[in-house]
Amino acid sequence: MNRIDSLKQNLEPYRRQLIEHPLYDVMDNLSALRTFMQHHVFAVWDFMSLLKALQQRFTGSQTPWQPAGNPLACRLINEIVLGEESDEDGAGGYASHFELYHRAMQTCGCETSQIDQLLVRLQNGVHLESALRESKISPATSQFIMSTFEWIDQGHEIEIASAFTFGREDLLPDLFRKIVGQIDREESGQLQPFLYYLDRHIELDEDRHGPMADRLMADLCGDDPESWKLAEQTAIYALQLRINLWDEITAKILTHSPASC
Repeated sequence: MNRIDSLKQNLEPYRRQLIEHPLYDVMDNLSALRTFMQHHVFAVWDFMSLLKALQQRFTGSQTPWQPAGNPLACRLINEIVLGEESDEDGAGGYASHFELYHRAMQTCGCETSQIDQLLVRLQNGVHLESALRESKISPATSQFIMSTFEWIDQGHEIEIASAFTFGREDLLPDLFRKIVGQIDREESGQLQPFLYYLDRHIELDEDRHGPMADRLMADLCGDDPESWKLAEQTAIYALQLRINLWDEITAKILTHSPASC
């Protein structure tokens, strides 16, 4: 067993908690799905932030331009960025996966004000922690985002790559796609844009981006046991944060609280 497979085996109990989470038992109607999307959109957004942090570290994205120090990492990351930031949008144009998700939220009547307010505040120079507080983002969601940006701002490149690689959206099980499909049928096709997002994201992740991210991790960690240990610690923490987020969404659905973060 190679190192990447060994690491994945150690992460399997945490992945199981996510894939078999009670969230999927309670997400059986459009209202519950909207609550999920209003939280999950933040995970989609900070996934993009992790990717751009990797691009800044490993590619010639600064001026004056300098050659990339790690050509393999540069190639892998730029390939992933191409698909995640400018994918086909299903209507003859291009969009990031975040934008596809945001459009899907609007199509199914899902409130987008909190993610919109957060992005506006950040664009206006408000510090992330203050922007989260002013936008009234929930505790688990805020902790999820703040941890991501601690890795981005202060972390080692292996921590950023590990959070990106092992916190990807392949954590959504096949069951989730079936649940959305059933709700879509009940709602006369209202979720077609969201189904397109899911299909496109899963297709790219399984066929290309997942293997590329694995290869990036193997290249960065090499044969250094301490690097692999750091990667595993980071991955476990990232998955625990996702479990906390799933717990929070489940609680909101069960208590019939307003679908807001």
